[in-house]
Amino acid sequence: VNMMFQSYALFPHMTVAGNVGYGLKHEAMTPAQRQDRVKEMLALVQLSGLAERKPHQLSGGQRQRVALARALARQPKLLLLDEPLGALDKKLREHTQFEISNIQYKTGITFVVVTHDQEEAMTLASRIAVMDKGIIRQIGAPSDIYEHPTSRFVADFIGSINMVDADVIKVRGDGYDVYAPLLGQSIHVKAAGGYATGDKVAVAVRPEKISISRKKPTGPNVLSGTVQDFGYFGKDSLYRIKLSSGHVLSVNTVNMQRMSSEQAVATWEDKVYLSIEPQAAMLFLAVP
Repeated sequence: VNMMFQSYALFPHMTVAGNVGYGLKHEAMTPAQRQDRVKEMLALVQLSGLAERKPHQLSGGQRQRVALARALARQPKLLLLDEPLGALDKKLREHTQFEISNIQYKTGITFVVVTHDQEEAMTLASRIAVMDKGIIRQIGAPSDIYEHPTSRFVADFIGSINMVDADVIKVRGDGYDVYAPLLGQSIHVKAAGGYATGDKVAVAVRPEKISISRKKPTGPNVLSGTVQDFGYFGKDSLYRIKLSSGHVLSVNTVNMQRMSSEQAVATWEDKVYLSIEPQAAMLFLAVP
């Protein structure tokens, strides 16, 4: 078992090669073998040309890769990574996530990563454990955790979500009709769960699962409201829609085409309609 620390914990007086090879001193290897292993690890993390530099001469991303190479040098069966990318800026962190995933695939070593960054967990992991006060609430693939959470806590913890309390008013063959006071109406939800009429539930919908338009759409689960806030992030936009009840829903749209501000789906104070597909919503017991 080896560990990569959150602070990287590099020896400042040693070169990059010295740091990477430090853990090999007591291994049953010849000096030539140790040197070859160091070269192999530096090549793996794309730092071959920086072997003689000191840590203070490296960028944050480079220091992170030195720490990873040092942890991998002894070829552990299990590598623990404590917030490995926390010190990096957003763009570098996103790039390094894929580098770490590729290294894990090449080496075949099991990585256990502790992180509070949900996007980082979703990118790095083939299996995620969501913990609450020391208790594992759900284990599964990233897509399962995000798309099919098994509890209200997991749904609320992973990613952004709209969640309102509701009452089951009708049980149908393909799901349930539920009345949500904060939505000001009832909606139909296609979900399993064995709920009965009168049960207290929570309705949850991811922001990207809600359609928004200026024209009233046809179909079930149509809501109306006013754009209270609007955020443009380049690749996507976030709308916060205030319903007649006063409750605010978040809606996320992908900006698939180049457009001017006049061509946006909506802007501040516009009246808009929201549409939620029955299978896009989730139901949970009202108690987390």
